[in-house]
Amino acid sequence: MIETKQAERWGVFELALEGPSGGNPFVDVRLSAQFRKGTQLFEVEGFYDGNSVYRIRFMPQEEGIFTYQTSSSCPELNGIAGEFVCTPPSPGNRGPVTAKDSSRFRYADGTRYIPMGTTCYVWHLQNERLQERTLDTLKNSPFNKLRMCVFPKSYEFNDAEPSIYPFVTTQEGVFDLSRFNPEYFSRMEKRIQDLSALGIEADIILFHPYDEGRWGFDRMSAEEDERYVRYVIARLAAFRNVWWSLANEYDLMKEKNTGDWDSLFGIVQEYDHAGHLRSIHNCRTLYDYGKPWVTHASIQSADVRMISKWTRHYGKPVIVDECGYEGNIHTRWGSLTPEEMVLRIWEGIFRGGYVTHGETYLHPDDVLWWSHGGKLHGQSVPRIEFLRKLIEEAPDGIMYTGNRLDASTLEIAGEYYLQYFGPHRFLYRDFSLPEGRYKVDVIDTWNMTVTNAGQSFEGKFRIDLPAKLYYALRIQRVC
Repeated sequence: MIETKQAERWGVFELALEGPSGGNPFVDVRLSAQFRKGTQLFEVEGFYDGNSVYRIRFMPQEEGIFTYQTSSSCPELNGIAGEFVCTPPSPGNRGPVTAKDSSRFRYADGTRYIPMGTTCYVWHLQNERLQERTLDTLKNSPFNKLRMCVFPKSYEFNDAEPSIYPFVTTQEGVFDLSRFNPEYFSRMEKRIQDLSALGIEADIILFHPYDEGRWGFDRMSAEEDERYVRYVIARLAAFRNVWWSLANEYDLMKEKNTGDWDSLFGIVQEYDHAGHLRSIHNCRTLYDYGKPWVTHASIQSADVRMISKWTRHYGKPVIVDECGYEGNIHTRWGSLTPEEMVLRIWEGIFRGGYVTHGETYLHPDDVLWWSHGGKLHGQSVPRIEFLRKLIEEAPDGIMYTGNRLDASTLEIAGEYYLQYFGPHRFLYRDFSLPEGRYKVDVIDTWNMTVTNAGQSFEGKFRIDLPAKLYYALRIQRVC
């Protein structure tokens, strides 16, 4: 037996046990542990990791002494007891992200979290050199969330067979969906931990339709789906930077209906002891994000102006995780100009939500960021970084208001205002603000400049503008 004697808050306690390898350990052996601290009790499933090794991973969320005891259908794994100390979190460890209210997120330590995401569906299944290049790119990017699949992807620009699969094959060369390939998941775990070291949340997509029978992972039975989801949860739920996305474009998976997705949400909610964020991503038909097991909305739509409506309707934070991609491929969704990509992200944020970046520039070797990672080639990324800095400088309480319908506005009334004009070329704007003196900055969102327009505006006043595209204003009360 190998156990950690201590683990930091929101870190990983791991118990490694030696057990049977005969038969099918993934099906034949049941293993879990109860973790206790005071009146708190957590039930955590274990998993078989190959080579006669079973593991149980737990993320403690309070400092102090935890005790544990295993329960197993295998006598040699049953009734093993012990304890460990949960120590304070190390610098940079702010815990998992949670939904703070109807439009905002926060880390477990209370720090504000503003999602600035991107998409790299199967970057972790590329060759080692390309994976390292992706991490180097992310290290120098503004992104703090990355959408990625568990399963490999069969789609345009994604025709190659991966070097490794999530399930082992039989002697006949077909996948045995009752036997996982621990090495596949171990490699994925390493990359999730690499993202965590960069301060990036891993938005894990459990299912997707980009298979269509090529491997059969998109049309497993309900029993196989549950076994798979529970195995992934047992392996990953102790990592603090994990989010769960039940599926990408769930409504294209015709073998599953709404009841199936509801059931899978229930499985995730039941077996994830850490309570990570949960959502599901659509193509055409929106899932009912108002259901209690959904923590936030993950939506595909080119019309980011709908964010304010969806936030109000669902009462939960909204992320448009696919608004289109900056690129030059032959599809409508994959050929946005960088100006349009930036506009959609700014517009969505100034409507009280969040918008995820993506890039699909054609590459001689079909290495497109949106699926493979590698390097970014577009022009939107520095402008997203500029936006992130601007939003992070704003007070935590700033919120979308529907009272200024002619321009998307975030504000704390009488204190702080951010207003985005997007495709409108205003020559001036009139304001009437509560008592006080205000400082006004004119923001060129494309050229990334902030120009002070004065610091002595009061009552009713006019701000002159250059009548150009992609401008914004920042108004701050100074006294």
